[in-house]
Amino acid sequence: MLPRDCDVVVIGGGFYGMRIAAMTAAAGRSTTLLERTPRFFGRASMNNQARVHGGYHYPRSVLTATRARRNYARFRREFAAAIDDSFQHVYAIARHQSKLGAREFAEFCRRIDAPLSPALRAIADKLDPNSIESAFLVEEGVFNAHHLAQQSLESADAAGAHCAVGFEAVAVEPGSHRRLRVQWRLDANRGYIEADWVVNATYASLNELLARSELAQVPLIHEHTEVAVVVPPPALRGYGVTVMDGPFWSSLPFPVFGAHSLTHVRYTPHARWRSDDATPPMLETHSSHFPLMQRDAERFLPAMRDAVHLLSLWETKTLLPRSAGDDGRPILVQQHDDAKGLVSVLGAKIDSTYDVEDELRDLILTT
Repeated sequence: MLPRDCDVVVIGGGFYGMRIAAMTAAAGRSTTLLERTPRFFGRASMNNQARVHGGYHYPRSVLTATRARRNYARFRREFAAAIDDSFQHVYAIARHQSKLGAREFAEFCRRIDAPLSPALRAIADKLDPNSIESAFLVEEGVFNAHHLAQQSLESADAAGAHCAVGFEAVAVEPGSHRRLRVQWRLDANRGYIEADWVVNATYASLNELLARSELAQVPLIHEHTEVAVVVPPPALRGYGVTVMDGPFWSSLPFPVFGAHSLTHVRYTPHARWRSDDATPPMLETHSSHFPLMQRDAERFLPAMRDAVHLLSLWETKTLLPRSAGDDGRPILVQQHDDAKGLVSVLGAKIDSTYDVEDELRDLILTT
């Protein structure tokens, strides 16, 4: 059973929640991590493209790109066993409708110190020259979510965090001695934990917890998304392709399934809504957009007609509204005025955890 008292409660057992719990426990703060589903790392941390961003994806947000470039090497070192960079990753610049040309992309990469070289002829010749202006080899891998989950949980356990699945945080309310009380439930059981700090790391459910706690909510944008998992065509084996920069697509190795992901800027989102919308859409599983993704991908890489759809991963992707302007991916670390000690966090990408941890360290571990 859970303790009745600790220094820090972290709510949400995805990658960010586990990282934060490991950090606070390693600093000597008694920490409890609550995940409402039956397993850690089961939702957004698993159901995504698995790209470890090296900065290349954000030519219209130099701040995001620079942070990603800085974090990339650190992430690869720390999670080396979970990284797959055994493939050749090609960034191809679309000849039409792209927001930047090949020369601009090369200059952007030089500016953020991101390695770039011309794509090998073996893959460049497979791209349609009428649709692709130029193609480059980049240094950007993917992660194996199962390995990442195992290492993250081992780190939290080794640091002494109390990690519990199946426990839903119902609400956060004032406790005794100016502390916070987290009400939880497990099936028919109810209880609470009091803590000095509570970290809301529930990603797409961030505002659900705040609403149940009768606290001010955070402006957010949500998307109901589909990542198609495919058997790649023979021409793409050993390669990953990202077509830039606009309403285009990407196909990368997806280690968990031994296959590839296929995503599309236009077709991966099935619905989009703001957190303050009066009537958000119903999120039943929609018909797959794989045929639309594949049809568009064929224009740039004709061999994609031979990709075979295995399954689709459905998830709610959550962004801050200011992400929409320049494709930047800012993070959120917000201490709530109406509940001192409660902090809501939202990471932009998997490697943004370092930026979130730096801010939380200054906030929680130095006060």
